[in-house]
Amino acid sequence: MVKLTRIYTRGGDGGQTSLGDGRRVAKHDQRVAAYGAVDETNAVIGLARLHTAAAPEIDAMLGRIQNDLFDLGADLCTPAEDQPKHPPLRIVPAQVERLEREIDALNAGLPALNSFILPGGTPTGAWLHLARTVSRRAEREITLLAEREPVAAPALHYINRLSDHLFVLGRIVNDQGRADVLWVPGGNRQA
Repeated sequence: MVKLTRIYTRGGDGGQTSLGDGRRVAKHDQRVAAYGAVDETNAVIGLARLHTAAAPEIDAMLGRIQNDLFDLGADLCTPAEDQPKHPPLRIVPAQVERLEREIDALNAGLPALNSFILPGGTPTGAWLHLARTVSRRAEREITLLAEREPVAAPALHYINRLSDHLFVLGRIVNDQGRADVLWVPGGNRQA
């Protein structure tokens, strides 16, 4: 378990940070960008959770996701190596499968979509849509990292499923999709 006794260390004052294996890299390294975007996703989900008190099952889902996102950050901050001294924490297929089961269960009761959805509807829905877009950015950062260095498949699968999960949850909190704001293609072309 992590034990933090000091918050600042001055170790990053020169523009570098330590990865999970102790290696030092620039703070703008692609690996740092990837797990940094995951951290941003987690923070936006925290904001969404401020509005889920009336929906404890949704709050519990989001709480599990936040914990998973710390696992994903730990996974990404530790580069793959053949025989690590200490086995790193990695995302496992069961975490991806849980997201898939939840997506399927949540989506089963929603009406089909005939248009794209504009972010909004309810405050919770808007925060979940923001979390979805930030998770998509995290996915772009992770896939860019995967072009340069090995990234385990479950990590890639998890971040891909997460945006779908957040999208479906956004519809659920928007009165089961009834408060979704639909895109009207070309709706404002006339004066």
